[in-house]
Amino acid sequence: MDLNIRYMIDTFFLALTGVPVTLSITAVALLVSAPIAFFMAISRIYNIRIVKQVVSAYVSFIRGTPVVLQILIIYSLLPSWLNAMIKSLSWDINIFDMNPVIYAYIVFSLNTCAGLSEIFRSALLTVNKGQLEAALSIGMSAVQAYTRIIIPQAMVSALPNICNLTINLIKGTSLAFMMTVKEVTSIAKIAASYGYNYIESYLDILIIYILLCSVIQALFALVEKRIGSYKTLTGSAAKAV
Repeated sequence: MDLNIRYMIDTFFLALTGVPVTLSITAVALLVSAPIAFFMAISRIYNIRIVKQVVSAYVSFIRGTPVVLQILIIYSLLPSWLNAMIKSLSWDINIFDMNPVIYAYIVFSLNTCAGLSEIFRSALLTVNKGQLEAALSIGMSAVQAYTRIIIPQAMVSALPNICNLTINLIKGTSLAFMMTVKEVTSIAKIAASYGYNYIESYLDILIIYILLCSVIQALFALVEKRIGSYKTLTGSAAKAV
């Protein structure tokens, strides 16, 4: 089998133009879901009635259904539902003109919320409850105790899992082509359809995602090393005592 190297090079740089869209979906999903996921985790840790049950059901539903199905449901049903609601309000808005990347933001934010809430919950449980009680006993508020003591320690435990979730999210955005979003996979597949150079396009996609995920792993490794430095300091202090 002979590969069209010229085509591969051209398509590689063409597909790179979709990287900002891929990264924007990833960033928006993480930023939107992070605060929601944190409160979801808190509700389960402290057994908040009704909220805990709703959160548990939501997490089970998201984790138990494939992303493809979630995309089909939201991309097919949400526009029709919004259009019906807008017509009932007599608003002059064509919901079908909405940028499809908005639906990608919604799908991947909802999906990320479930995974991130479990990561936060397990990370927060690694911190001794006595530290929260000690902080409250010296006059700190619960918000101060969490932001200054609990969350910094929990983040060290959470980072490896957040890294895995981010990488899976980046790879998952390749399904956004089903919503006609022009990201890496979509651009490469459209280019391949003209000359049926699908093998070359798939290889380009493979290389781009490997590069993206490698960079993300390297960045998380640096952050993990940085915020985990307190462990070294704590260990040295303990030896000195």
